[in-house]
Amino acid sequence: MRVYVPLTLHSLAEAHKAGLLGPAPVDAYAVTPALREWYVSDDIEELEYAALGRAAQGSLRRLAADPRAPRRRVVVAVDVPDTAVAADPDRGLDQSALGEVRLVETVPLKKAASVHVDADDAEEDVAAAAAALGAADQGDDDAQFIVDGADDHELMWFGVQEIPNLV
Repeated sequence: MRVYVPLTLHSLAEAHKAGLLGPAPVDAYAVTPALREWYVSDDIEELEYAALGRAAQGSLRRLAADPRAPRRRVVVAVDVPDTAVAADPDRGLDQSALGEVRLVETVPLKKAASVHVDADDAEEDVAAAAAALGAADQGDDDAQFIVDGADDHELMWFGVQEIPNLV
C-alpha cells in the first residue's frame, strides 16, 4: 500500500538523520474505502493524488504547529505492507479524516518512493495558509479562502536520493 506521510522540512531532516519515519505510530494518508467513496473514482492515480492532497493538508497543520519550520509543505510517499497500516474505523466517514491512516511500525526512510515539496514561490501563500488555519477551522470563510490558496501550488516531485539537498 502506498501511504503519504505529512512532514515539515525540519521533520524531514530529522527523519533523514535517523534514517526512519517514526517512531510509530506515524500519521499518514492513503487510498482508503472512505476516500474512494468520497472521491467517486476508480482511477487509482486520481485517488492517490487525492491522498497526496490530504497529506499536504496534514503538512500544513504541522507547519501551523511549528512556526520555526520553513513554510513549505512536505509529503513523503512510501510503499508499505498492508499490515503496517491501521485506520480508525470510528473516523472512517468523518470528512476531516478522509484517507487518514496510521503506520503502526517504524519505516526505514530508504523505503520511500518519493518526496513532494512546495517550490520556493509557494512560501508566502503557505505561510498565510498556516497562519489562517485556526480561523478557518472555526468557520471563517475568508480564512478558508486563504488556506485554500496553498492548494493552488503543486508539490514538486523529488527522488529520495535528493533529500540531503532539500534539508
